[in-house]
Amino acid sequence: MVVNPVRNKTPRTSGHPAFGGVVSSGVKVKICGITNLTDALAAQSLGADALGFVFYPKSSRYILPAAARKIISQLNKKIKKIGVFVNADPDLVKNTARLCGLDMLQFHGDETPDFCRKFNKYKIIKAFRIKNEDSLKDIEKYPVDYYLFDTFKKDSFGGTGSNFNWDILKGLKTSKPFFLSGGLNPKNIIRAIKAARADWVDVSGGVEAKPGIKDKKLLRDFIDKARSI
Repeated sequence: MVVNPVRNKTPRTSGHPAFGGVVSSGVKVKICGITNLTDALAAQSLGADALGFVFYPKSSRYILPAAARKIISQLNKKIKKIGVFVNADPDLVKNTARLCGLDMLQFHGDETPDFCRKFNKYKIIKAFRIKNEDSLKDIEKYPVDYYLFDTFKKDSFGGTGSNFNWDILKGLKTSKPFFLSGGLNPKNIIRAIKAARADWVDVSGGVEAKPGIKDKKLLRDFIDKARSI
């Protein structure tokens, strides 16, 4: 039997006070798939803790590094800028991170533990696509700062729009902070947070009017509900 880990959920300030951050249970919000300045500023103004920029050419939310750099240059320094990569060349990752001024790197493909060790100047997030409890068996092999748990779908690296069985995470034995992703939206975010007890929630399609374009009302509803727990 796997014993549930004791997770620190003492209240702390989430979001950014300058943009209406409030005291919550400690869950932080990442808005991923940012492709334009309007959406970035909207997410920032509503109190998002981090923005994700997808540097995976096959994604419908792909953004060129030069375009991401222009957006990032106009953001508050407090908000975390996360680059999302899928099976990318290490030099490409490093060059993109340096050009854009990224704070964190998210590896969302089949990257190995050795690959993740190549980027010691950055905080690292490793994504795992969850199919069942066996999907968690190798996570401790990764020398990273955060885990991210997303929905498994064959031949897909995120952006599935579907959620997995969050109860799988109840038996997770780790003290390492993690992101919950996969099919999150304003209608299920409260239930998801209560079930998974994640440190971060990560949303993209669930707050969009269409792929790559965010809906400000959905952004507000999602962030407000995440903060309400």
